[in-house]
Amino acid sequence: MKKTSSILWGIVLVAVGVVIALNALNITNIDLFFDGWWTLFIIVPCAIGLFTEREKTGNLIGIAVGVFLLLCCWDILRFSMLWKLLVPAVIVIIGLKMVLTGLFGNKANEIIAKMKVEGKAPKTAFSVFSGYDVDYNGEVFEGAELTAVFGGIKCDLRSAIIEKDCAIAVSAIFGGVDILVPNGVNVKVRSNSIFGGVSNKTAVYPDAPTIYVSGLSMFGGVEIK
Repeated sequence: MKKTSSILWGIVLVAVGVVIALNALNITNIDLFFDGWWTLFIIVPCAIGLFTEREKTGNLIGIAVGVFLLLCCWDILRFSMLWKLLVPAVIVIIGLKMVLTGLFGNKANEIIAKMKVEGKAPKTAFSVFSGYDVDYNGEVFEGAELTAVFGGIKCDLRSAIIEKDCAIAVSAIFGGVDILVPNGVNVKVRSNSIFGGVSNKTAVYPDAPTIYVSGLSMFGGVEIK
């Protein structure tokens, strides 16, 4: 993902440099500082994020915001329509994400539900207005439920024993959760975010056990690394 991001940003910079050079040689007359040019600082990073980040919802919302502001600068829309159009658009994007998540299933929730049916209760961590550290050193890990509300949780799986696919259900509401995973496992995320996000910075290992993460982030964040 980092390689793809670097390539796309390189293409953007090359394109800007070429335009500046052509303008200097009077070959073209492209105005880089058109009305609303500053909205590109919102639109371009979010557009690149669609191709380089696993969580797309936040980037779609960012593009919607950037395009709306650009259209306002071009007098196509009025700034007074911000809450009338932009907020419904954001709600629709989040709603569609939740519908697709429901239609195509959520592996993390399925694994945790199966554990409960088999009498294997997943370990839980709940943090409210405080910090909480969870360490699975030397333990066989199958699943966990983590909830941070106005607080923080650090879940350390680096020394855990992961023999098969497992799951984590995580919620961060005005809080943050850090999940540290060992090398040699895959992480797949399905999340619903409202003014927050789930960041997955792990590498991909073919044919390795997978940790499925089901995330809900509201004004908070989850970081997996």
